Amino acid sequence: MGISVQVRTFTGVVEATCVHPSIADLCRRAASQGLPLLGYVDPCDDTVFNRSQLRVLIPELRALADSSAAEEAEAVHKILALTVQVERKAHRYLVFNGD
Repeated sequence: MGISVQVRTFTGVVEATCVHPSIADLCRRAASQGLPLLGYVDPCDDTVFNRSQLRVLIPELRALADSSAAEEAEAVHKILALTVQVERKAHRYLVFNGD
């Protein structure tokens, strides 16, 4: 299994999940471009982003979507939908869940 993305509460409850085969490729491309947040997603462990970090992560995702093939762009749009949930409620985190 590859990387999935989840919205989690501070107690660890998973409220939403995105599973897409292009997420790992997207993170590898972000790393090759030196993106400061998405480029450091750990493919083997959880990488957690809080609401404040979304101010950097969302523009990174949008920039990648603009230069992506259709499948990667689809993954970005699904992840961006999860960021909306994190922004709306306190004590929510966007978690990239590695293998």
